[in-house]
Order: sequence, then C-alpha cells, then structure tokens
Amino acid sequence: MHLLHQRGPLHDLPDTPEAYDAVLADVTEQALARLTPAGSLEHPDCLDDIGDTSLGITSLLALAWRRTKDPRLPEAVHRSLAFHLRERVYRDDNPGYPNLRIRDSGFPYARYVLEAGAHPIGDWPSTVWALLQAVDVLDAADGLVDDDRRAELLEVARGYWRWLTEATFFNPQEAGNQAIGCVVGGLMLARHLPPEEAQSVGSRAIGLYVDEIRARRVRDRGALLPPEHGGAYDNNYGPISLSFLAQAHRVSGEEIFAEDGDALARYIDARLTGGGFDNGGPRYSEQHSGFESVLGLRYFGARIGSDLGRYRGDTRWGRHAVKPDGGVDGHFAWMLVWQIQDATRWHRTPSPAPARHQLRAGSASVAFDDRMTPSLVEAGGTYYLPAAVNRQHGFGPVTDGFLLCRPMGEVRVRDARADGLTAKLVTKPVVGRDHVLRHLRSLYVTDGTSLWVTVAVERLPATPYLLAGFPYAADDGDRVRRTVVGSVTSAGELRLTHPEAHGTDHFDARSETTQEQAAFALAADPRGYGNPDEGWRHLVASTALEAGPAPGAPQELSVFAVRYGPGGPFTPAFDSGPAGLTVRTEAFAALLGDPAGGADGEPELRLSKAAR
Repeated sequence: MHLLHQRGPLHDLPDTPEAYDAVLADVTEQALARLTPAGSLEHPDCLDDIGDTSLGITSLLALAWRRTKDPRLPEAVHRSLAFHLRERVYRDDNPGYPNLRIRDSGFPYARYVLEAGAHPIGDWPSTVWALLQAVDVLDAADGLVDDDRRAELLEVARGYWRWLTEATFFNPQEAGNQAIGCVVGGLMLARHLPPEEAQSVGSRAIGLYVDEIRARRVRDRGALLPPEHGGAYDNNYGPISLSFLAQAHRVSGEEIFAEDGDALARYIDARLTGGGFDNGGPRYSEQHSGFESVLGLRYFGARIGSDLGRYRGDTRWGRHAVKPDGGVDGHFAWMLVWQIQDATRWHRTPSPAPARHQLRAGSASVAFDDRMTPSLVEAGGTYYLPAAVNRQHGFGPVTDGFLLCRPMGEVRVRDARADGLTAKLVTKPVVGRDHVLRHLRSLYVTDGTSLWVTVAVERLPATPYLLAGFPYAADDGDRVRRTVVGSVTSAGELRLTHPEAHGTDHFDARSETTQEQAAFALAADPRGYGNPDEGWRHLVASTALEAGPAPGAPQELSVFAVRYGPGGPFTPAFDSGPAGLTVRTEAFAALLGDPAGGADGEPELRLSKAAR
C-alpha cells in the first residue's frame, strides 16, 4: 500500500519558463471550457474552499495573458472577475461565525462554503486566500482590466483586509500559515494604495507579524517556529508557512522575514530524512502539500545552502490544486503565480555543516527530536519510526518494562567526520524505575549507505533489550509505500515483535492502517481538527525491533549494537579502558570518552576507518 501524500521530491518537477508556460496553457484551456454564462470558473464539484477559487483561476488567466497575450483571455478575465465581485463577495455577517469583534461591519469577506451558517469557521482563511487572489489580479490588471472594474476590485481588497484585521479576531484558528498569508496580503495590497494609506497598511502588516505571530513562536529542536494549529510544526502546513515567509521577504525586503524563514528552513532540513520523508504535526500528520511548498523550499533552500527540494510532496498537487478528477481548482492559485514569478533555482546538494538534530550522509540519515532521541531513521531505503512499549515511545534500552530515553538533565552532542564516515555521539543522563542515574551514550555512524548504532549504559538489572524502532515505510522510487520489512542486523538477538492486543491503541505495522489514521483515531477531536501527534502519544504498544545485549561487552556496561541497511557479517568488538569505550566494527573504530566528558563536560569522540 502506497502512502497517498508521500510521493516524489518536489525539486524533480520541471520549473523552467517553458514548463510553467505549459502549465498555464493547460489551465487556460480548462478554464475556457469551464467558464459558465454567469462567468464562474469554479470546478463543478467545488463545495468547500470555494469563496476564492474562481478568482484564483482569474489570476492565473491574467498571468497567462501577461506572458502570452492570448486574445481569448481578456474577455474571460472580464467575465470571471465580474462574477466574483457580483456573486462571491459577502457583506452580511455569516450566521454563527464565532470570531467577530465588530458585528454588521459591512466589510466584504469570502465564505468557506456558500450556504449561510453552514460552516462559517473557515471564513477567515478563505478571506485571506481571496485577498491574495485579488492582489495578484491587481498586479496584472494594467491593460487587461478597465479602470472602473480595477477600482472596484481594489476597494473589495481593502475591505477584505479590514475584515481580517478589524472586524474579526486575528488568526482565530491559531494557524501560522494562514496568519502569515494575511500579512503577505497586506504587504501586497499596500503596493496598490496611495502613499499615506500604503504606509499605514504596510506598518499594520509588519506589526501583526511581530506581535501576533513572531511573539507567539513555539520552540522545538532548538528552533523558534510559527505555531500551527496548536503545535510547533506540521509537515503539511509548515512548508506553506515557509512559502509565505519567502513571499513576504520578496515583497517587502524586510530582514525579519528572511531571518525567520532561514530558521524554519534549517529546522525542516534537520527533521527531513535524506529521502525527503517526514511525518508529524498537529493537523495532518503524514499529508504533504505540493506546489504550495515549492516557493519556500526553493527560496530558502538557496539561502541556507541545502537541498530542501528533496521534501516529498503530493505531486498530484504538483502544479496547482486539483479535484479528484484531476481538474484544476483555483484554491492556492496565488502560490503558483508567485512560484512562476520567482527566479530562484533549486539548491540540490546537502548543507555541509553538521546539525545538532540531524545525522545525514548519502542515503542514510537520522532525525532527532527535542530530547535527541531518533524521531525518524532512514537506511537501505527503509524509514523507521520510534516504537512504543508500555505507553512509552522512542529508541533506547528497555529494562523491567521501562524505556530509558527521556533525559534527566543536559543532553550533550558531539559530531565527527573521518575517512568518509559521519558520526554523532549523544550523551544523556537517564533514570529508571530504580531511581539510579545512569549515563546513556548513543553512537550513530554512517558511511552514507548503512547506519551503525551503538548504545552503552551502566550495567542494567534484569535482562534488558534495545527498542530499535520499527520499519514503517520504504522508498519505492517516485512513491513511498508501507512496509514491515527492513534490513537490520544486531550483535545480540534481534526480534521483530507485534502487539498481542488489538484496538486503536495498539499499532501493528502489518495492517493497512497508516500511522496518520491510527493517530487521528486516538485524537480527542474529529479528523481534520484533532491533534494526531497528541493522539499518537496515547499509543500503548507497536510493532517493534528488539535487540538483545551485544556479546563481549565490558562487564560494567550494557551495550547494544545494531546496523540498519546492507552489509556483510556484523561482529562488533568492545573494549573499556581509562580513555573510554572503544567500539570496532567492519567499517569503523570509535573511541567514546568518559561519560562525564572532558574538562568542559562535553563528550569526546574519536573516529577512524576500520583497518583492513
């Protein structure tokens, strides 16, 4: 079973002017065939996200006309713009809308669904989207739209801005991407206003960003991030926020958008595997946006010097929003407009700088969470998620049913490279059920193909094992598919176990249920509104790789050694001495210094290629 939204890397989509002209030509033919006598360009099956969609197609036709001067387009733009202004601009309050600060303001807004009171909660983002579509049409209006109609559209865009920032509470869904989109709309609107009004709107937009978005950022993995639906990051909406930050910087030149975009881009770079797989977030968990992410990933990938375009998107939405039949939908059309206008090229090589929350080389990578426990492991084309045991989640030793991976103090990290090898040593203090403080050392080494993980801790009671994740998905070229098979070798006994119990709080990787579906089933609220990350934390047990202690370990230590990915015989050797623990495998030799670290308390790591 393939994961629906995890498809090809976004930088694989052609982005030459010729490729974009072909996209616009396809949109043009679909739009001209769809245009109704009333002037609507909405997809026939469009029910929600509808308030901005016809205007979005209008903006794409306006851009196509600017590039091709197709004589069929002015009439289509004229009719469809008239339709939006006549049929899709609402001024009476939507019954039941809960976020008004001013009742009966008369300001225009766009509806998420057309029926009064049917689903008013979505009107705020729909109005943001309509504002963005409107300013894109205004940008292309010269020579295409007559002065009276242009003035009417500008007045509606002004009203959208005032409804968003005066008549309602700002960012009522606590969605960073929507909020930054509103700021972008204000910045773009200001360019069409008289100087004094432009200054006021532009300043207001920057102020909203500083006070309502930037001041509310949430920290994760060392980065401050715009909050998304109550969480720090969502793998669907986070890259959309990055695209909004790119457009905000392009439009305004304000350094604050570049700084925050760089921080978000480095965060995304660190949490992504080399293969571009990612999961997690408070809204959609495994769903990925497509073309809506391209602008931000491309723009900031070039700025930070990393291949963010490896991010796997939903390539069914590779160019623009579509309905199930593949027909173009105008929702998000503004992002395609900006993507075409931006001349940034993809940066296609990884950043050479080590990142605290990532180990990456070649086709092997580890993304670490805020506690420096692996959140995602990739090797041999397989992606491994943290396993769950007794309601505890992560990678680490298990003794007496207790998982040792939550730090009880400062977590220290040391990176090393030598002879084509890349390594990271993570040292963290942990406490078990016996309340004894132990130093857990986890060494991750890769040659770009395989990944070796060695975990050492002071001797554990009972018979411990290493919870080593579980194989969840596999790279299938241009798709990602579910799997329960991975190439893993252990120095000790290796078991792939599955939960004996059944139900929503036990995840068996052999089933066709995806992590996303299981997480939403455990969430407190309905799908689309619940927090799948929060739901997943209620998981009791999962499929798990369990590795027994490695033979030949020093008497005072419990040591585990696992290799992910291809390789021959695996017989690691260990030696403990005054300088620390030495680990030798068929590929490398590593010296892990005293758990207490050097004079500054920082861990010591020496790495070299194995002698032949």
